[in-house]
Amino acid sequence: MNNSYLDLVNQTFNFPQEDFSLNKNNTLEFNGLDIKALIDKYGTPLKLTYLPKIGMQINEAKQMFANAFKKYRYEGKYQYCYCTKSSHFSFIVEEALKHDIHLETSYAYDIEIIKKLYEKKKITKDIHIICNGYKQRTYTRRIANLLNSGFKNVIPVLDNREELRAYRKSVKVPFKLGIRVATEEEPTFPFYTSRLGMRAKDILEFYVDEIEGYENKFQLKMLHIFLNKGIKDDIYYWSELNKVINLYCQLKKICPELDSINIGGGFPIKHSLGFDYDYQFMINEITRNIKEACKKAKVPQPHIYTEFGSYTVGESMAHIYGVTGQKAQNDREIWYMIDSSFITTLPDTWGIGERFLLLPINKWDNEYQRVVLGGITCDSHDYYDSEEHINEVFLPKIIDDEPLYLGFFHTGAYQDQISGYGGIKHCLIPSPKHIIVERDKNGKLTDWVYAKEQSAQSMLKILGYIK
Repeated sequence: MNNSYLDLVNQTFNFPQEDFSLNKNNTLEFNGLDIKALIDKYGTPLKLTYLPKIGMQINEAKQMFANAFKKYRYEGKYQYCYCTKSSHFSFIVEEALKHDIHLETSYAYDIEIIKKLYEKKKITKDIHIICNGYKQRTYTRRIANLLNSGFKNVIPVLDNREELRAYRKSVKVPFKLGIRVATEEEPTFPFYTSRLGMRAKDILEFYVDEIEGYENKFQLKMLHIFLNKGIKDDIYYWSELNKVINLYCQLKKICPELDSINIGGGFPIKHSLGFDYDYQFMINEITRNIKEACKKAKVPQPHIYTEFGSYTVGESMAHIYGVTGQKAQNDREIWYMIDSSFITTLPDTWGIGERFLLLPINKWDNEYQRVVLGGITCDSHDYYDSEEHINEVFLPKIIDDEPLYLGFFHTGAYQDQISGYGGIKHCLIPSPKHIIVERDKNGKLTDWVYAKEQSAQSMLKILGYIK
């Protein structure tokens, strides 16, 4: 019987895959990158961002929508927006912008990023900026400033009736509007309707009372929908999507300016080697549903916007750890202790039980065993004990002095924001060094240090011990 870790993977999954393979030294490569070579150069723990993956994701989505539009002879246009809250880093946003996309914002400070991008000539005032979220005055003020300064394709998506009043007072030029439609939540939620957006049954009346007749000052251009569970092939998703499509058809008959449906984000990313999701099928079905409803209602087909965040950036990052020791706490449990913390570097594993794609970097020829991974904080919840496809973790046995290295892959969305990048972490565990891999002007891959491992001095300064 074959008992090596490589045998286990080959028996369980199709391997190698497009983004994961072994090199001649039997160590893991991620999108063709020799991870062990980066570990030898920089050490662990480290965060790795592979920027070319962002463009690959964007271009793949654009091509799939183009395929669907061609198949169904769809008459609208497709607009790809990046959801900035997934990762606000400049190198992420600027890389995405190289691929002819637009942006979606969710808070007031996002607008400051838009201004900086314009100052750096990374965007023009023609870019589409979709402004989402429940908006306080600091947010609506900044949106108004963008509109008044000539950003003609800024579209504030109304979350409630009161929001429109803020723009009426402060925006001095004609502008476009969107409305977010509140969705019904899944039965497992403790509440029935999303806290975000306006109820579908109230929107027609709101349009007639508050928007119709003001075409010279503002126009309703977009209906927006987002489901927490993402874009999935189930009755719940199609039911909620069709509610918005039907609302669009009703509104279009009295609001000729309305020309877009924004289906938000929600494309899943690979969190297991067994990941199976038919993106093209889902895009085809979304396109077909919208076209058929519009044909039946005898209204023009809308432009389709998406706001992909995790899909854009998630698969571009990995967190790499070294196993610093192993502990047998009883007859059944073997702990591998990593040189960092799950709570501080991958907070979704602790907060919502998220499972990422876990693979060893080396020792693929060793026998495997069931283990529990432990972080180095003093918190009993700082552990990782199951993968997406199985309620256990199997990793190579450590039988010599060479350290075992582990990679958690496709971790690029939300983890830095939730953990509070560069701030104070639980037990004062430092943020790991961050390595960027990108292509230079000649197309050659280069790597560089974006941030060193957080120092004790930087933390002491935040805490007031150093002035």
